Amino acid sequence: MVRARSEERRAEILRAALEVIAERGYRGATLGSVAERVGLTQQGLLYYFPTKEALLVAVLEERDRWDTSGGRDREGWRVDLLESLVEYNAMRPGIVQTFSALLGESVTDGHPARTFFTERYAQVRANMADVLRLEFGDRLPGGLTPEQAAPLLTAVMDGLQYQWLLDPSAVDMPSAFRDFLRLLRGGGDA
Repeated sequence: MVRARSEERRAEILRAALEVIAERGYRGATLGSVAERVGLTQQGLLYYFPTKEALLVAVLEERDRWDTSGGRDREGWRVDLLESLVEYNAMRPGIVQTFSALLGESVTDGHPARTFFTERYAQVRANMADVLRLEFGDRLPGGLTPEQAAPLLTAVMDGLQYQWLLDPSAVDMPSAFRDFLRLLRGGGDA
């Protein structure tokens, strides 16, 4: 019972942290503002997350768990599931905005999420190469290997998110991603 309440409180803190980071960015977010949203003191929050950096990493890990929820782990992804992920992201702009803001901030020296994103992107590129190999074999229709195309696929997904966040009425993220898949497949139907 106590453990369940503790996990519920932890989840509540993560949701609040996600909101605060989405509104203010990581550097503008404070432990005090997160604690206030969940009715805790800053000291109470530190019981669950001993540092701001620990809270940030937990938020990022939770965001990745949401992306792989529904019983699908990344190793089981196919191109059509990537399309579903893009559609899912289009329904949750707050989470996409938070992730994008943290990603942008993480390229600065000393940012606490830099290691997380560096390791995450190495894993994402490897996963994308596996997805592409499953779909196309050792060569895509344009002649690229899955390893050559994986960073491009990742860049398209992230780049579409940024464009969509900036002007959602002008960028239909799911439709644009389907167009990109059509290009990957050699211009045929996606």
